Amino acid sequence: MGNYEALQKAERERRHKVAGEKAEPVEALSWDHSPQTAPSAEKQGLLERLVPKRGIKKKAVPVPDVGEVNKRRIAILRPESYVSEQFRMLRGRIDSLATQRPIRTVAMTSANPGEGKSTAAVNLAVVESLRVEHRVLLVDCDMRRPTVHRSLAVTPDLGIAEVLLGRASLSDAVIRVDGTNLDALVVRSQPDNPSELLASDRMKSMLDEMVQSYDRIILDTPATLGLPDSKTVSELSDGVVVVVRADVTPREEVGAVLDILDRRRILGMILNGADISRESYGYY
Repeated sequence: MGNYEALQKAERERRHKVAGEKAEPVEALSWDHSPQTAPSAEKQGLLERLVPKRGIKKKAVPVPDVGEVNKRRIAILRPESYVSEQFRMLRGRIDSLATQRPIRTVAMTSANPGEGKSTAAVNLAVVESLRVEHRVLLVDCDMRRPTVHRSLAVTPDLGIAEVLLGRASLSDAVIRVDGTNLDALVVRSQPDNPSELLASDRMKSMLDEMVQSYDRIILDTPATLGLPDSKTVSELSDGVVVVVRADVTPREEVGAVLDILDRRRILGMILNGADISRESYGYY
């Protein structure tokens, strides 16, 4: 049984448990922790032609640390865990709000780096993709400090920068995450002008193209404070989720984020890193 089929089975059995039905044992999930193989010489040559040396920095993608990667994809490795259930609750909350207005694109942000927004974006996208015939795309909009490719253990030939620079089509850059029903557009190369690219007409047209093909798009944006990128992307999205780290993010900085972003687009907040030994939640 493949990973995605096992996840779907686990999702069905979770619902049975809620309804009081007895579930059958679920097969153990497996996940390939190694990154995808490097592109062939032929593909690498094509990439060199597509991406000129000026205006974009081609950096080698480091091999992800297995332990750190596992922390960021809880919903894949532990679909029945408490944290995975919290992301299902978040999914349900967004669905509830979507009955009042269209919510196809959801931006994930935080006040500062390291507060868990990328982890939240990855796991929400995975939980979204568990639904049958529900097309989901995860987009890494943080071209300064990209992490989604490490979380998913992928090494793409093309990425969001190449699409925004007009050097690749969206369909060529989007990849399917192995063992899931999730598509992803990650960062391959880091451009010199990420803010300008995110504010470009090409970004708007790319999002329009995505909406035609996907039921929900999760946008992992940079931290809000100190950069214009998050505000730019949030204004192009249907809703925003703000990640706050317990005992780390100062209250005044949370207030600053709410002042910078359009409050009408804020769908809610996630409290990350709460001590569940003292509280009844880890994410909410």
